[in-house]
Amino acid sequence: MIKCSTGKRVYLTESLAEDALIDAHSRNDYSGSGPVNIYRCEECGYYHFTSKGMMNEKLASQISNGKMKNQQEANRWMRKLRK
Repeated sequence: MIKCSTGKRVYLTESLAEDALIDAHSRNDYSGSGPVNIYRCEECGYYHFTSKGMMNEKLASQISNGKMKNQQEANRWMRKLRK
């Protein structure tokens, strides 16, 4: 497992980090806070989430076209059904 001195979770590629960012938003209700983008770390050279700056384009697209809301609802139902 690759580790970063920042202590943040490491994503090996930009694409993997973007997918994980979108997945995190679909599973969690950040209510205006939380990660909004990814960046390449100067310490380890891999990618991490950040809550600063502009929103990631792919994430913004998922939110604006309603796909994020649908995925969040699906995840809520999955949690309910597991109980």
